[in-house]
Amino acid sequence: MTFDDLLAIGASAIRGNSDSATTGLDSGALATALGSLFAGNEGKPDFSGLLEKMKESNLDDIAASWLGNGENKAIPAELVNNILGSDMVANFASQLGLSEASAKQALADALPKMVDKGSSGGSLLQNIFDNAGGLDGLIGMARKFF
Repeated sequence: MTFDDLLAIGASAIRGNSDSATTGLDSGALATALGSLFAGNEGKPDFSGLLEKMKESNLDDIAASWLGNGENKAIPAELVNNILGSDMVANFASQLGLSEASAKQALADALPKMVDKGSSGGSLLQNIFDNAGGLDGLIGMARKFF
C-alpha cells in the first residue's frame, strides 16, 4: 500500500464521519493536510513518532489494536493533541478551515484506519523494524512497552 493510498483512506474516513464541517471537504485537500502530518522519507509514511507518543501517553493498547489484526480501538478526540501536538493539530485545522474540535475528531477518525492499513502486510511494521535498528532495536522498543 502506498502513502497516497493511506492518505486516501484517511480522507475517506474523515469525509465519512458525522461532523458536517468535514463531510464536504475536498479529498485532495484532506490528503494534502494529512500528508503534511505523516510524510516520511522516500514517499513512505512515518508513524513512528505517533506510536512513540502513544506509548508515552499510556495509549499502548490502542496503538497495538491498530497494528494488530483485530478490531481497531478508537482514540478519543480529546487525546489527539497528546499524540500529535497542539501545533500540528492547529496547522491541520488551519489548512482545512476547521475548528480545532473538528480537526481533532477528524484525526481521531482517520488515524486508526491509516495505521491499520499501513501495517497490514507488514509495511508499517517493516518500516518500524528498519528504523528501530533491526531485531535488537525492536526488542529494546518492545521492552519499553512491558
